[in-house]
Amino acid sequence: MLLSDLCLADGMPLIWIAKLLRIPIHERIAGSDLFGRLKSANATSRRLRVFLLGGAEGLAAAVGARLNAEKGGLECVGVFNPGFGTIEEMSSPKIIEEINASNADLIAVFFGAEKAQAWLLHNHWRLRPPIRAQFGATINFEAGTVRRAPPMLRSTGFEWLWRIKEEPYLWRRYWSDGKALLAMLVTCVLPLMLSERRARALNKLSIARSEDHGSVTLALSGAAVAEHVDRAIEQLRDALDSGKRMILDVSNTQYIDARFFGLFLMVRKQLASRGQKLLFTGVSAGLRRIFRLNRFEFLLSQEV
Repeated sequence: MLLSDLCLADGMPLIWIAKLLRIPIHERIAGSDLFGRLKSANATSRRLRVFLLGGAEGLAAAVGARLNAEKGGLECVGVFNPGFGTIEEMSSPKIIEEINASNADLIAVFFGAEKAQAWLLHNHWRLRPPIRAQFGATINFEAGTVRRAPPMLRSTGFEWLWRIKEEPYLWRRYWSDGKALLAMLVTCVLPLMLSERRARALNKLSIARSEDHGSVTLALSGAAVAEHVDRAIEQLRDALDSGKRMILDVSNTQYIDARFFGLFLMVRKQLASRGQKLLFTGVSAGLRRIFRLNRFEFLLSQEV
C-alpha cells in the first residue's frame, strides 16, 4: 500500500479512527464505489479501456459484455481468469502478453486483497497499462451473484453483517479483523488521542537548513503539525531538488502529527525512486513513541 500512488479509505473503521485523531478523511470509498463511478461516468470523451482479470469462471466475461452494452465510462477490451495457483503461475508470459496486447488503460484485478497486491507488485515492471487496481468482490456485485449491502448499512459501518449473511464463510475474516481493530484502538488510537490533546498547546515550528557537499539536513524545532505543513513542503521540496542525501534532525521536535507523517511518506517515496533513503537523527524516546503509536516506526530503520 505504501508503494501505491493512491490508497482508498475502504472501511468505516478507518473513518471512525480518522475522526478520533482529527484526520480530515470524511467519506468511505470502497473499490466497488470507485468501479461504479468509473462505469457510470459520462462518456463524452474516449471511454476508459479496462481489462478484467480474475473472478469466478465466466463472471468477467459477463461483466465485460454488460459494460460494452451499456456504453458508459468503461469499455472492456479483455478478460482472463487465471484460476487458482501461485503468483508465479498466474504471471506467465502468456498472461502478461495478453494483458499488454489489449492496450488497456486500466487493469481491474479481482483476486483476494493479499494475492492481488502481491500479483501487482510482482508484475509491476512487466505490465504496460498505466493504471492497475485491486477491486476484490466488485466482480461479484457487478455480475449480480452477490448482492451488496443497502446504502444505510454501508454508511453506518455494518456492511460486514450483510456480507456474512450473503457469504457466511467471511465470518472468520471479520472475526480476525475485529480483534485486530480492537487491539489497535487500545494500544495505538486511544494513546494518540491523549498525546494529540496535550500537543494542541504547541503551535510553533522552525525549520533550519544546513548542507555539505553530499547531504542536506533539515532541523525541525517545535511542533510538526498540520498548520505548518505548507512551509515544510516548500523546504522539503527545495531539499529534494538538490539531489543530495536528505537528513531530518528531530532532536528539538516536540510532536509530529498525521499530516507530517504523510509528508514524510511522500518524501520517502520520492527519494526511493532515485535510490536514496530518508534518514532521521536525534529521535528522543518520547518521539520514538509517537512514531510507534502511528505505526511508522519502520521509518526509523534508516536512523543516522
